[in-house]
Amino acid sequence: MNKMMKTVRLFALTSILAGTSILPVSSVFAEETVTPTTVQTTENVNNSAHTPPPQPASTQVVHNPYGLEALWREGDIVAKSTLFILVLMSIGTWYIMVTKFIQQAKIKRQGKEAEAKFWDADSIDHAAEILNETSAYRFIAEKGIHSTKKHGGNLLERIDFNTWVTISIQRAIDKIQSHLSGGLAFLATVGSTAPFVGLFGTVWGIYHALTAIGISGQASIDKVAGPVGEALIMTAIGLAVAVPAVLGYNWLTRRNKAVLDNVRTFGSDLHTVLLSGEIKNTNDLK
Repeated sequence: MNKMMKTVRLFALTSILAGTSILPVSSVFAEETVTPTTVQTTENVNNSAHTPPPQPASTQVVHNPYGLEALWREGDIVAKSTLFILVLMSIGTWYIMVTKFIQQAKIKRQGKEAEAKFWDADSIDHAAEILNETSAYRFIAEKGIHSTKKHGGNLLERIDFNTWVTISIQRAIDKIQSHLSGGLAFLATVGSTAPFVGLFGTVWGIYHALTAIGISGQASIDKVAGPVGEALIMTAIGLAVAVPAVLGYNWLTRRNKAVLDNVRTFGSDLHTVLLSGEIKNTNDLK
């Protein structure tokens, strides 16, 4: 009996010791089991929360406070009037250069036409009719022919036939020359005055700079940059208007000289033909 009781006590003691040793281990396993679940849940929450995409950097348009736009927007009536005059000069310069170039090219084509057709005609009257009605060479030919038919009367009898025909042809040539030279005076005027108009705008801009310094009481760069920039822009525009005008004047004048040389040569040949008496023979046949 005693032996059995000892065995029971030993079993109970062993059970208690085993329970006390197993309980911390199970607690540890329980903590290890719970912790990953918590971390996994936190990760899922973080992943489920969508992070908004970064906003693109906003681009702010910065206006140049010292440019041409600022000059027109902030300039007074004097600055705007000066700029407007320079713009008109530039437009007029380019218009005259283009139109005169077209006019000179047209007269050159008319000269080639006269050289090819005029001198191969049967009579001087027919030769004039062959040319185009707007041709400068036909204008000269008609003036010369009419001069031979109008030579007469008490007053014209005092002028010899040669002089009368020469004067008529020369008048026609002078009229063509005047027509070709039209507009060149404007180019010369713009070329000589545009830099001074721009200089006036420069002086006016410097005056504004000095006024800004006097009002503010300090010569800071932000006070004088605008007016000085305005002055420099006016100078640049004045030069940009004057340089094409001067170059265009010289270029068109040189081309006019070449065109008029051909016109004068035609007039001289026409004068010789009219003095030969061929026109009188043609009139007699009629």
